[in-house]
Amino acid sequence: MKQESEFELVENPDALADRLVGGSEDFVNRHKNLLIGIFVAIAAAVVGGFLYYQNQQTKNQEALAAMFQAEYYLEADSLAKAINGDGQHDGFKQVADEYGSTKAGNLANFYAGVALLKDGKYQDALNYLENFKSDDLLLQARAYSLQGDANMELGKKEEAADLYKKAADHKANEYFTPQYLMKAGVALESANKYSEAAEVYNRIITDFPGAPEVNDAKKYKARNEALSAAK
Repeated sequence: MKQESEFELVENPDALADRLVGGSEDFVNRHKNLLIGIFVAIAAAVVGGFLYYQNQQTKNQEALAAMFQAEYYLEADSLAKAINGDGQHDGFKQVADEYGSTKAGNLANFYAGVALLKDGKYQDALNYLENFKSDDLLLQARAYSLQGDANMELGKKEEAADLYKKAADHKANEYFTPQYLMKAGVALESANKYSEAAEVYNRIITDFPGAPEVNDAKKYKARNEALSAAK
């Protein structure tokens, strides 16, 4: 009898459908609370994600508006006001600290670093530049190079050289990579790392033969090879 019932399920689609529907209803009845909880969690996640996105968009617009005056002060070389604000408008530091999770707040880290570097506050500049992260080809490499500048001013020459090389290797290109490599070579030379400096200069010569920096790279390479041999 059991065998006949099984054959009926195989040969009779209606019987199979009834069994499946009945099983599904039974599963739903037995696990109703669990299923409701899952659906509520999914709905909450979707709504929460949407609200977070909307909130980030709003905060990003606020950050852009807050940065407007600070950008003006930076262009005018009013560094103190660009960094800390003017009493009525926020400076880059406040925007970066308050809106750091937004795109505009992230960019404020970069501008704060630039302004602080120009103002001679090298460690503060380094802190903000390290907080800046971007997929942009030019800006991220530039941020690494500026971190190198800050380290050079702080007397950390080898750290500076590493950052210049990091800038050079970030989506390397014929326009900016040779410039960053030159800075790396100078930093290594000032740290008495003559052999390493010669290697960096040689990379400019071999990898970027059409770069304006090549002639200087050849002279600096020869000088560092001689210094290395004399050690």
